[in-house]
Amino acid sequence: MTLDEKIFEAGVVGAGGAGFPAHVKAKSNVEFLIANAAECEPLMHKDFELMLNFAPDVVKGMELLFESVGAKKGFFGIKRKNIKAAEEIEKNFSSGKIEMTFLGDYYPAGDEYELVYDATGRLIPPHGIPLDVGCVVNNVETMFNIANAEQGIPVTKKMLSVNGAVKNPSAFFAPVGATFKEVLEFAGGVTVDDYGILVGGVMMGRLTFDDSEVVTKTTGGLIVVPREHYLVKRLNRSPREMNRIGKSACDQCSYCTELCPRYLLGYDVQPHKVMRSLEFTKSGKEYWNQFADLCSMCGLCTLYSCPEGLFPREAIIQSKQEMRKNNFKYEQKRPVKVHPMKEGRRVPMKQLMKKLNILKYDVPTPFKGEMPEPETVKIMLKQHVGAPSKPVVAIGDVVEKGQLIADVPQGALGAKIHSSISGKVTHVSDEFIRIRKM
Repeated sequence: MTLDEKIFEAGVVGAGGAGFPAHVKAKSNVEFLIANAAECEPLMHKDFELMLNFAPDVVKGMELLFESVGAKKGFFGIKRKNIKAAEEIEKNFSSGKIEMTFLGDYYPAGDEYELVYDATGRLIPPHGIPLDVGCVVNNVETMFNIANAEQGIPVTKKMLSVNGAVKNPSAFFAPVGATFKEVLEFAGGVTVDDYGILVGGVMMGRLTFDDSEVVTKTTGGLIVVPREHYLVKRLNRSPREMNRIGKSACDQCSYCTELCPRYLLGYDVQPHKVMRSLEFTKSGKEYWNQFADLCSMCGLCTLYSCPEGLFPREAIIQSKQEMRKNNFKYEQKRPVKVHPMKEGRRVPMKQLMKKLNILKYDVPTPFKGEMPEPETVKIMLKQHVGAPSKPVVAIGDVVEKGQLIADVPQGALGAKIHSSISGKVTHVSDEFIRIRKM
C-alpha cells in the first residue's frame, strides 16, 4: 500500500484547521515540502507541545511525505521564540534535505501565503494554492498523523490546548467526539460563572456559548473568556448591527488596508473599499465587493487595525458570500509584488494580545499524558473539506476503537472516520454517529 493510500485509510486531514484530506496532497509531485509549525494564533500552544513531546513522530511524518511527493528540499517553518521545540525537531532530521525557516513572533505567520514566501521567496498567484509554486504545506500535527497512518493507526484523537479562564491551562489529546464540557473539566474546570468559548483561536476561530459541542479532527484548542470580555462583546454582535455601525462611522482612513497582510504581500485586498459597499447600497456595490475576494480572513482589520472599532472582516464575509451567489470571481490584473513597507508593518504578537486584552492568559499549557475518557462520543460526519462521510455502521453495532464507522462517498473528496472509543452505536444519522461505552 502506498503512503497516500495509508493516509486515506487512516482518515488524515489537515489538522491545522482547514481539514483538507491529506491523501490528496501526498499524491502531488513538488519541489518543496513545508511543515507549518508557526502556530500564529494568540494563546494557542498545541503545536509547540506536540513538537516538544513527539518530535520523532512529527519528523518521521514529514520525511515520509517528503519521499511521497518527490520533494527536493524541505522547510520547517517555526517561530524563533519556540527554540526548545525547534531543537527537539532538528535533533531528528536525518535526510540532510530539510532545514529550519525561523519566523518572527508576528501575526499571521502561519498563513500559507506568508509561509511559502518566507521559506521559498515565491509568491502564490491570486486565488492560487501552494501547489501552483511547487510547494506542499502541512501542519505539524498532520505530519504526526501521517507517521501514525504509516503504522496503520487511524485518526481518533485530537491535540488541543486549553487556556484562558480555566484552572489548569494545559495541552492534551482528546477523543474525537468528546464534548467541550468534558475537555474543559479535564483542564480543571472554568474559573468564571458566565463565559464564551473561542474555538480554534482568538483571531480566526469562532465564538460559542454551547459546551455540548464536540471535538473534531480540526479543533485546535479552546480559549475561555468571561462573558463581559471585550472579545465576546465584539464577536457576538449581529451582522445587521455591525453593518449599521460601519455605515455610520467608517471614515475611509484605510488603516485596515495598510496593515492587511495579504495587501502587503501584493494581493489586491482592500478592506476599506469593501466598507464603502455599506454606504453605497444603491450603486457600485459589486465593484467595491471585489476587493474582498483575495482576503485570508485573518481578522486583523476588525480586531486590530480599525481605530473606530468597526468590522471590515465581517463586511468581507458578506461580500464573499454575495460574490459566490452571483458566481463572480475577481481577477487581479496587476502582478503580485511585495509592498516596500511590508516588514515595517508586521503586527507583533504581544502588541496584538495587549490590544485584545488577553495578555494575562498568555501562560504555558504543559502537555498532559492522560486524556479525557468520555462515556459517550458524538462523532460528526462532516469534519473535513469535501462531502460528508457516510455511515457504515447501524444502531446496536458493537465497535472497537479505531474501527471504520463512516466512509467516503464513491468518487467524492472526503475522509474516512473511525470510532474514538470502543462501545455500542446508539445513534446514526446523516449528521453524526453516537457511541456509548459498554
